[in-house]
Amino acid sequence: MSSAPQSAALPSTMKAVVCHGVRDYRFEEAPVPAAGPGELVVKVQDCGICASDIKCYSGAPLFWGDEVRAPYVDGPVIPGHEFVGEVVALGEGAAEVHGVGMGDRVVAEQIVPCGRCRYCRRGLYWLCVEAKIFGFKKAVHGGMAEYMRFPAAARVYRVPESLSAKNAALIEPLACAIHAVERGEIQLGDVVVQVGCGTLGLCMIAAERLKNPGLLIALDLIDSRLAIAKKFGADLTINAAKEDVVRRVLELTDGYGCDVLIEATGNHEAIVPALHMIRKMGTFVEFSVMRELSAADWTIIGDGKELNIHGAHLGPYAFPVAIDYLERGLIQAEDIVTHHLPLEEFEEGIRAVEKPADSIKVLLQP
Repeated sequence: MSSAPQSAALPSTMKAVVCHGVRDYRFEEAPVPAAGPGELVVKVQDCGICASDIKCYSGAPLFWGDEVRAPYVDGPVIPGHEFVGEVVALGEGAAEVHGVGMGDRVVAEQIVPCGRCRYCRRGLYWLCVEAKIFGFKKAVHGGMAEYMRFPAAARVYRVPESLSAKNAALIEPLACAIHAVERGEIQLGDVVVQVGCGTLGLCMIAAERLKNPGLLIALDLIDSRLAIAKKFGADLTINAAKEDVVRRVLELTDGYGCDVLIEATGNHEAIVPALHMIRKMGTFVEFSVMRELSAADWTIIGDGKELNIHGAHLGPYAFPVAIDYLERGLIQAEDIVTHHLPLEEFEEGIRAVEKPADSIKVLLQP
């Protein structure tokens, strides 16, 4: 027998950030969602602003379409896919579907898969052809609001009370980072280069450290981020604005290049030097969401080096790992949070993320 619906006394409306179009985000009153069968409603405690949110805000074709791609954004929509909240309503059968109860602190993966397509049937749910990512589709409004709804198909996890609020809000980016590191197939003793030390890059460094590489090198343009990279486990940091990073990496590897390189800058200009830093038959992992197209000599990939090129998308099967590592202190990510703002100051949060010299992770608190 399915459990009966349960709900706290909820208001009818709430404050929310609403995306109406490119650079048209507004602080508005919106209806509080209701929990249907198998669904949850959570009171949002924190929601991060992701670099992909900024690219959506500024009009990247990935979100708004181009001559090849249809628009992905279905607005008006409440953005935000890095969130943590408290269960305040359970639809019929939701307790059994998700294994959580009233008052539990929870997160959900950023993707809500269809469960029917070829990829979902093979367990590759993060590649779902009908995927809905929280914060980009009206069917799955995101976390930049006081309340949000988790559909029955959402992948939900309970968050231990022992986790700090800041660490809990970083579960999603850490899960993405863990997946990217797994795609790198790092072996003991490898020379690993992490390109980009933003939120995701720093989380990747922490995960890469647990793989015990022989040398872990962090690259960025901002010294303050490189200092945190050291704390997170980088053996060596290089400021690409001050040094020739390709020459330095080649010098450190007797001219061969690194074994694994993970790219997480979001800057299309990072691709070409990255290709020159990897050894023959090395592994290149591309994680970034790019605003602009990147051009490179594909001969390097094929005839020149026979590289292994791996993409990394979302954080499949990594949320439980991220929660476990944070709870046990194997990864401590709180230093990544530089701004914690009330929801109504979302525009200040966007401006902060747009200035990476002054910010890393920006959280909004409804």
